[in-house]
Amino acid sequence: MLVRRLGRVRYADGLELQEQLVKRRQAGAIPDTLLLLEHEPVFTLGRNAQAQNVLFPAEQLRERGFDVHEAGRGGDVTYHGPGQVVGYPILELPPERRDVHRYVRDLEEVMIRTCAAYGVEAGRIAGLTGCWVGDAKLGAIGVRISRWVTSHGFAFNVREEALAPFRLIVPCGIRDKGVTALETVAGRTVPLDDVMERLAGHLADVFDRQPVPDAERVYSPSAP
Repeated sequence: MLVRRLGRVRYADGLELQEQLVKRRQAGAIPDTLLLLEHEPVFTLGRNAQAQNVLFPAEQLRERGFDVHEAGRGGDVTYHGPGQVVGYPILELPPERRDVHRYVRDLEEVMIRTCAAYGVEAGRIAGLTGCWVGDAKLGAIGVRISRWVTSHGFAFNVREEALAPFRLIVPCGIRDKGVTALETVAGRTVPLDDVMERLAGHLADVFDRQPVPDAERVYSPSAP
């Protein structure tokens, strides 16, 4: 599994890159790939997004410096931005793992194990997706699977700076729960690079892959 760290990427550029890589993975032209990155501030609306869960008009959000973008993943509205690690696994699921619910549970397991590495006990909430610490969501999941090749993925809040924009929406359409970040619950500073390393390692373990760091540069749209 190739692991590519892309730095900070506009959401539209990340979406374009995923689409290219999914086609290449379906054709067998590239190996399984994990993209790890931060996004510029953006609210994304999944296929099941409800308009009332965005608390301000899109134009007002853009005036405040947030992009607003429709996404091809499942789920409702969420936020991506600095201080949050976003992971996009581009994996061809083998026949024995071709179960969407299992795939989501496996992504939850990746984030739960990553929290444990920092002494944080995280878990699941019945009927909901994601990685939770108490009643606060630390990691969100929204996926797409086409011909059993995955895209989109997870967003893992690391720094407290990633939390304030969630007040401008109803995250994932859930009104009675909160959001939190790894540094908040761990009570200490955590380097993003270290979190990316652990997420990649746990994802490789959960999906029985061998992670191979890519020497590749920060993403540019002309060089997929």
